[in-house]
This record gives sequence, C-alpha cells and structure tokens, in this order.
Amino acid sequence: MAYENPKRKPIDDRIEEDVIRTLVHGFYAKVRKDEMIGPIFARVIGDDWDPHLEKMCDFWSSVMRMTGRYKGNPMLAHMRLKTVRPEHFQRWLTLFGETARELCEPDVAALFVGRAENIAKSLQLGMFFKPGAKPAP
Repeated sequence: MAYENPKRKPIDDRIEEDVIRTLVHGFYAKVRKDEMIGPIFARVIGDDWDPHLEKMCDFWSSVMRMTGRYKGNPMLAHMRLKTVRPEHFQRWLTLFGETARELCEPDVAALFVGRAENIAKSLQLGMFFKPGAKPAP
C-alpha cells in the first residue's frame, strides 16, 4: 500500500525515508543515554524501543515528506506525561539539533530543526499554557 499523498510534496526531495530513519535512530540512541530525558523515555517505552522508533519514523515521514503515515495524537501522548517540564523540551531540541547537524546536510538539518522547534512550541503551549494564570515570580 502506498502512503504517498500525490497532492502534497516533500518539504525537500533530499529528505528520503532512509534519511529520516537514520536521523530518528541516531537521535533516540542519544536520548536513551541522556541523563535528563532518557529516564522519562525509559519509563514510558520500557525495553522494546522498536515500536516507538517505527512510530517516530512514520511521524517524521508525515511531517517532512507529507506521507500521512503517522496516525497518532502527539498532544494527547505528551499530555499524559505528568513528569515532563519545559526544560525537557529544550534538552530534546538540543539533542535533536545536534543529531540533525551530524547526520544531514546543513540546509536539510535546518529544515528538520525548524519543524522540531515548531512542534516543541506547540506541545509546550498545549501542556503548560494556562490562560488567566498569573506568571511565576
């Protein structure tokens, strides 16, 4: 079954499935070793990372190649994580940016990082923005 959506084109033709797979697997290898966010992922994912990695490949394929393969709800998945804080998103972005710059051409890495930053902002707004709440001192 083909996942390609003929009406939507990839953000950049150089972003092929193997690029996405390499980036996702390289990034999550760093996440698993990271002292700050590694334990959060370990609690949720456990020992079997393969399903998560496949889901993330589908996610990034949908984001960067417009394939529509990802069928999940990132906001709901993240809202369920009660231990996640804004600083965790910053760490995620740092590791993601490092990995993208190590594994992709500079302008392709910038495309991935730009999307990741927008996704992180959106998730943080959904998780932490409280209309009418007083700002912290």
